[in-house]
Amino acid sequence: MAAITKPVLKAVALCGSLRKASFNRGLIRAAMAICKESIEGIEIEYLEVEPLPMLNTDLETPPSGFPPVVELFRQKIRDSDCLLFASPEYNYSIAAPLKNAIDWASRPPNVFAGKAAAIMSAGGGFGGGLAQFHLRQVGVFLDLHFVNKPELRVKAFQPPLKFDENGDLIDQETYDILKQLLLSLKNLSLHLKSN
Repeated sequence: MAAITKPVLKAVALCGSLRKASFNRGLIRAAMAICKESIEGIEIEYLEVEPLPMLNTDLETPPSGFPPVVELFRQKIRDSDCLLFASPEYNYSIAAPLKNAIDWASRPPNVFAGKAAAIMSAGGGFGGGLAQFHLRQVGVFLDLHFVNKPELRVKAFQPPLKFDENGDLIDQETYDILKQLLLSLKNLSLHLKSN
């Protein structure tokens, strides 16, 4: 008798930081490891936003043609079940590389529409809280369905140490909240798919 395989949700992760040892990239790496080690039924693919050109609609060719790097990026999001965003906060808002990626993916036809999404951030003072708030506002237009709880805002520069020199997550409390966030993302995605 053949073994029954459960469907696997495909999540894509987008990071607003381009820094090699970015704490936000560290959160994504930790999320990918958590899904491999202890959460069945969901896998995360990290999508680089750095190769995308700055949004310029002159680069689009009718009908709805995009530069190859943009089309590949859009296809990965289109094929996904849910999204995981990680972004530092700059000037009370989303980091520019992430906003550029969002703008490309939202060009008609919007490839975000109807998907579940979760947000996490690491940074100074607010731990990225205002960037998260702004991203939720943008998500209304994108027709994204965000996980509301738990919230993961890592105050990266306050003790205890949250990340090592490579930007890898080393704080157990943050790890535990991240695992709960991923479970919430999985559950919301399954709920949306069942309706």
